[in-house]
Amino acid sequence: MNEQVPTGMPLLYLVMYIAFFAGVMYLLVFRPQKKREKKAREMVESLKVGDKVTTIGGVYGKIVNIKDDEVTIETSVEKTKLVFKNWAVKEVDKPIEA
Repeated sequence: MNEQVPTGMPLLYLVMYIAFFAGVMYLLVFRPQKKREKKAREMVESLKVGDKVTTIGGVYGKIVNIKDDEVTIETSVEKTKLVFKNWAVKEVDKPIEA
């Protein structure tokens, strides 16, 4: 009997496929995530008293105090003050310019 044994994919091709998909995953997942994290970190570092902000919980108010890693926000006409960690600030609301 003269049977031919099928040969498998050479190891080099397997390594190339794995490297290709790892590169694609880096470009589609990890790189954009790092950009978002960097942008959020820069936003938190640029917070200042008087900024109007929205927290991740949906609380809207004006920053009245910044101490270490905590931000005090004044939320209403009654001047209710809430203290949050600075990473809880989701966005700084920019005034609309006419």
